[in-house]
Amino acid sequence: MLFIRNCTAALLAGLLTAGASASQPTAPAAGHAEFLIFLGGREAGREQVNLARSGGNWIITSTGRISLPIQLTINRFEAKYAADWQPLEMHAEATMAGNPIAISTSFGLTTAVNEITQGGTTNSKTDQISARSVILPNNFFGAYEALAARLATAAAGTEIPAYIAPQAEIKVTVKAVHDDAITSPSGSTKVRKFDLTFHNPGGPLAASVTVDERSRVARVEIPAAGLTVVRADLATVAMRQQTVRNPTDADVMIPALGFNIAATITTPPAVAGRLRHPAVVLVPGSGAVDRDETVAGIPIFAQLAGSLAERGYLVVRYDKRGVGQSGGRIESATIQDYADDVLSIVRWLQRRKDVDRRGIALAGHSEGGAVALIAGSKKDDIAALVLIAAPGTRGSDLVLEQQRRALEQMEISDEERKQKVALQEQIQTAVLTGIGWEGVPPELRRRADTAWFRSLLEFDPAKVMPRVRQPLLIIQGDLDRQVLPYHADRLAELARARKRKAPVEVVHLPGVNHLLVRATTGEVAEYGELKEKTIVPEVAQKIAEWLKK
Repeated sequence: MLFIRNCTAALLAGLLTAGASASQPTAPAAGHAEFLIFLGGREAGREQVNLARSGGNWIITSTGRISLPIQLTINRFEAKYAADWQPLEMHAEATMAGNPIAISTSFGLTTAVNEITQGGTTNSKTDQISARSVILPNNFFGAYEALAARLATAAAGTEIPAYIAPQAEIKVTVKAVHDDAITSPSGSTKVRKFDLTFHNPGGPLAASVTVDERSRVARVEIPAAGLTVVRADLATVAMRQQTVRNPTDADVMIPALGFNIAATITTPPAVAGRLRHPAVVLVPGSGAVDRDETVAGIPIFAQLAGSLAERGYLVVRYDKRGVGQSGGRIESATIQDYADDVLSIVRWLQRRKDVDRRGIALAGHSEGGAVALIAGSKKDDIAALVLIAAPGTRGSDLVLEQQRRALEQMEISDEERKQKVALQEQIQTAVLTGIGWEGVPPELRRRADTAWFRSLLEFDPAKVMPRVRQPLLIIQGDLDRQVLPYHADRLAELARARKRKAPVEVVHLPGVNHLLVRATTGEVAEYGELKEKTIVPEVAQKIAEWLKK
């Protein structure tokens, strides 16, 4: 989705308090695993983990390294639990930005006694914790193997205490449980995905942990931090997590410019006498988004595809280049490149015998709206464009708007807000001009100075819209706090000012957020707490009705 990815510090800081109930743990399979750590869609490190059984106890050990911005080297990590997952002791030796750190913790039934050595000085700290609290020190992801064992048989509503050694204990709540599968050309691996809320002192943090059939960690995701940790054997481009399946879904490979795009087509139910169907290509937003566009447990595009197919449309949703099972690389990709990928899909559809080649529309969500606009400006025989929660201003203005709103939610001084906005403005100017990086932390420059971010900052719908000849439907949730509702009206104003007139319609959906579900506040922080996991039916209904007109 359209987050401020360039300036999000991907650190798991200040986390977990005691919970009231916990699931009975299961016995995981012992053995080795390697985890790949991604920050903002880029590989930032690896951790080698081993889970063993010794003398009736469980022992988790790991070594690893995470590069910028964390700069953490794990020389040795070990956590020991009793057979019932009562913590016994933990030892961690690491260097953070070149500075050695050592932590030794011994556990009683409800106490954690820490010896912390840093800069040649050792200090002691004792915390009160709950029985069978899970040890989760920040950025030591091998520790999540204990959480996976506790989650494997957990149900929605379960609360698990977790100790963020050596800081404090917090509560982890299971918000929802999904039975999923990770598919590859050779078969499918059954997994169970747990949507979690980490009740941090600074506010709730949404996360998910995916556990395989052996009760071992398969994947950890914290969207707000841009963090994904995935087991190496499940991290190849041939793998993807399958969250939902429509009755008429079929997987296909579509040739693009030098690689293949992995996609799913959803066809309408059999209709007597109909040989060719109008088609809709769903264009995803920013980040490492796969074909289902799943955010906070909501498979936005999988649901939308099923609803449009029921209304008579053949729908294509796809893994972005370098994501899931699609080829290509994301390091140098721009939003213009993503538009070229969309055009490859359109050309592929035009060759299909079951598609009405004059009835192919694009529906772009969030940043996907900008991509759809660019694609439409390049190919006149696209029939129509649907822009959903799409930006109506320059990308540089949108990013600053999003950052200001995020800062409003933080308990910091006005002066600190001004400093952060000034830094963001400096970064954006440097990205666009190539000069002015003095004083910018190296890790921020590394994350911001990319082809994608430059292309987003440069994108201006006012310059693209005059070249767009298609009719436009603009759909906007009025509780959207990532792309505010006025963007829809701005897009409509630009579209109606075109010299070559074409129909333009704007639909505002009261009470609907950026994920197209009903919400209370619409804020990003609410995503992990949403009870509703189904997009509102008005989205597919409005698209189908408008396209038929």
